Amino acid sequence: MARSTDELLGELLAGVERELPGAVALRRRLHARPELAHAESWTAATVEQELPVASLTVAGTGRIARVGPAEGAAVAVRAELDGLPVQERTGASFSAAGPLMHACGHDVHMAALVAVARAAHGLGDALPAALLAVFQPSEEAYPSGAEQLANDELARLAPAAVVAAHVHPEVPWGTVALDPGAVNASCDAVEVTVVGEPSHGAYPHRGRDPVLAIAQIVVALHAQVGRRIDPLHPAVLTVGVLEAGGALNVIPARARAVVALRAHRAEDRLALRALVEEVATGIAAANGCRAIIELEPGEPALENDAAIAGLARELLGAAGLTPASEWRSCGSDDFAFFGALAPIAMAFVGLDGAEGFEPRPLHHPELLPPDSAVGAVARAQAVLFVAAATAERGRPR
Repeated sequence: MARSTDELLGELLAGVERELPGAVALRRRLHARPELAHAESWTAATVEQELPVASLTVAGTGRIARVGPAEGAAVAVRAELDGLPVQERTGASFSAAGPLMHACGHDVHMAALVAVARAAHGLGDALPAALLAVFQPSEEAYPSGAEQLANDELARLAPAAVVAAHVHPEVPWGTVALDPGAVNASCDAVEVTVVGEPSHGAYPHRGRDPVLAIAQIVVALHAQVGRRIDPLHPAVLTVGVLEAGGALNVIPARARAVVALRAHRAEDRLALRALVEEVATGIAAANGCRAIIELEPGEPALENDAAIAGLARELLGAAGLTPASEWRSCGSDDFAFFGALAPIAMAFVGLDGAEGFEPRPLHHPELLPPDSAVGAVARAQAVLFVAAATAERGRPR
């Protein structure tokens, strides 16, 4: 007799619980030795050794392992391999020794997915679909590992859906934020270079000052976002880099700003790009200078599939978790690139209020999810996997 969704999820969760001690030990090993994007060789090899089946090497350092039925539909569950160039200050016994750190929970995500893959392997062909355990390189830097997989190796495997879970310090412990539609923003980088005419600082009329122009551009860009984008639509512009000159008595030849553009809606994303071009070009010209605009497109907005998110919310109770209040942000994640392949869903697993957790934002040198977060993430991943497999069976062909 075929198992019901609840029965399958219950068996998968029971298997996850059995795997958690080993997963917690793995998390500590991974945390102690982070590696940067596209250089995660030791990390990938360590994860590979813990998987219950052979894995495929992808995107340089990535790994994909298929667990369960050899034929038919598969649901991909993604975890990230890379750390950050952050000097750890957590004081944990398993802290990283060097200038790198898992400051975004990737060590937790990887260890959790290993636990889920091992538990799924125990169910074999009873799984509602094969599980593709995807250990993706380079989430934190470009070139994006997700974009590479979406355009190549994972695309060839044709998953029916792609899901993921990510810890978040602003979501309450014991809850999971899992809402339909846009939950993260797109993110583009724009470099604005203003080219002027250098001169002695005592004779500004002999040159054309790019510093004055870039200063006006920075102020105008922030002001114009609130006048070009509907205030009910999430959109953020951040000037994170501003460079010019090298001496107080020299008007330099050029000035440079790097701008991050974030939006939940595709049309607002395009509007922000056009805004930078228009404002920078116009203000530079008004100052007798010219602007060079270079766009580096990033990830699209992350839009959760309504069917997967809705079913997963219903199943959270079986995993000892509850749905969080609606939660969306202007953060971004290259997981969104998988939306070009298949329906996607990302859940945000709460850390706020967990025993032993000191509230710190993502990417902070003191961020340290507790060991119990491994279990919370693994349970969320299991719920997402079962929800995605069930939702796929119900979609019209």
